[in-house]
Amino acid sequence: MQTQISDIPERVPHKKKKEIMNVENTKAQMRKGVLEYCILSILNGRDKYASEILETLKDAKMLVVEGTIYPLLTRLKNAGLLNYRWEESTSGPPRKYYTLTETGKLFLKELDTTWDELRNATNVVTKNK
Repeated sequence: MQTQISDIPERVPHKKKKEIMNVENTKAQMRKGVLEYCILSILNGRDKYASEILETLKDAKMLVVEGTIYPLLTRLKNAGLLNYRWEESTSGPPRKYYTLTETGKLFLKELDTTWDELRNATNVVTKNK
């Protein structure tokens, strides 16, 4: 008889519940893994506010919600990769525009190289099925 996840009591610390692989979870993790890279790339050469960043990601079919992007932008800013400035808007409240710092530009350049290497390696592996 096969053990089901519900059969493993919560109070038994030495037994781990088996995780059931879910393709949607895996796809979400893959997107999360490249989200920082995508945001830095979007800001390369042009300042944007969060809604523009979100729109660019959505146009590219990167499924991202506002609750994900704002903490990530704050984390990138706290890491010294982004700066922001407030700018008055003719169509509403002031907007926070994000820009890459010099450190952010160097970081992005490293990620570009890593992405190229990873993409090439993945292509080699997945074409040899």
